Amino acid sequence: MVWSTPSVSPVTRVSELAKALAGQAQLRDQRDALLAQVDALQAKLDAQNSELASGQNQLASATASMDSLRAQLGQVQAQLKDAKSAAARAARVSGYHAGSSTPVASAAVTAPSKAQLLDPASPYFGMYTEQAPFNWATLDAVSAKVGALPSMVGYFAGWEQGFRADAVIRAWNRNMLPMMTWESRPIDDQNNVIDAPAYSLPNIIAGDFDAYLHQYAKDIVTTGLPLALRLDHEMNSIWYPWAEDDGHGGSINGNRQGDYVKMWQHVHDIFEAEGANQYVIWVWAPNRIDNLPAAHQGLEYTRSLYPGDADVDWIGMSGYLRPPFKADQNYTFDETFGATLGQLRAIAKKPIVVAEVGASETDGHKPTWVANFFRGLDAEENSDIVGFAWFDLAVSTYVQGSLTTNDWRIDSRPESLAAFTNGLLGPGTRFRLVTTQ
Repeated sequence: MVWSTPSVSPVTRVSELAKALAGQAQLRDQRDALLAQVDALQAKLDAQNSELASGQNQLASATASMDSLRAQLGQVQAQLKDAKSAAARAARVSGYHAGSSTPVASAAVTAPSKAQLLDPASPYFGMYTEQAPFNWATLDAVSAKVGALPSMVGYFAGWEQGFRADAVIRAWNRNMLPMMTWESRPIDDQNNVIDAPAYSLPNIIAGDFDAYLHQYAKDIVTTGLPLALRLDHEMNSIWYPWAEDDGHGGSINGNRQGDYVKMWQHVHDIFEAEGANQYVIWVWAPNRIDNLPAAHQGLEYTRSLYPGDADVDWIGMSGYLRPPFKADQNYTFDETFGATLGQLRAIAKKPIVVAEVGASETDGHKPTWVANFFRGLDAEENSDIVGFAWFDLAVSTYVQGSLTTNDWRIDSRPESLAAFTNGLLGPGTRFRLVTTQ
């Protein structure tokens, strides 16, 4: 028998087998580690997939919300387009003037009829302030001190301005009758300027402003709310360009005797033609006569400026307590208003409004005068007075060459405020107002 030696010895084979087994164990360990990593990665992937699904749901929800918002935006844009078109149509119908707001219909605002306003159950308490009815800050502050809200608000307008529908709408939003003092001159002209040739009474009568007046009347009709209109007030004076003469035989602004009445009737006729007089309370209000030149103090002169009962709804006056004072003054109602009221009642049987009134603090007579003012309003013989409008401003002007400040404000001093509040709201008063306290 021949023994053949293997090419690889058993020892070597055993060694190689051991190495192979060890390698397999190492590979199993590596496999297990890799599987563990795979499991971890799978768990992480599952978590991320879950988050992704949630995010996709949120994205889908957000997309749906965005689509809804886009739809709503489209509706709003369509409504805005319609509103702009309506505003443009209103502008074309009503017209636009520099320095004015575009007149618009005021369906959301209501007001009593002109007939109801002409003869109120309670007299009007009115105020002029710096900015009302365009800004209520001053009016509200004074009203809070007085303890009552005004039922009328006064303001001024010039003939270079179009009709301010916003003034009337804002007033009626506060349940206040707007009373517009309408001056046939630019609103920024100073009171010491009486020459305004373009705005002379003959030019108005001749038709130079007819287009403006027709449009103004149309805008009042479009707005559809009543207002009191005090046209070219204090016409019996010598300080406005619509006065007829200077009291000494000289003309003012090229005006002639009789022109004021012709001008008023011309404007009134245009308003009548446009249908505006159903909304307008025409207020004819001269100045207190005893502070005028002697030629302007007589009844016949005042009567010559009256347009006639058919063209006037209220008659009225301006009356102030102002310096210089006389030694024998007693600061009563009759002293300030009596002579003028007598002429007004002789000229027409119409309701009377004290359309502009105030009292200066100079020399300290204001509290007494204010108390007497309200006693006069409450007197039976003055029951035809349907209200007053207080000029609640402090104004500096030249009086006999000297700069003088008259503080007409209701609350100029505590004593004056107390006299006003007691007179307006105290026992026996004719006023029935909305109180603020």
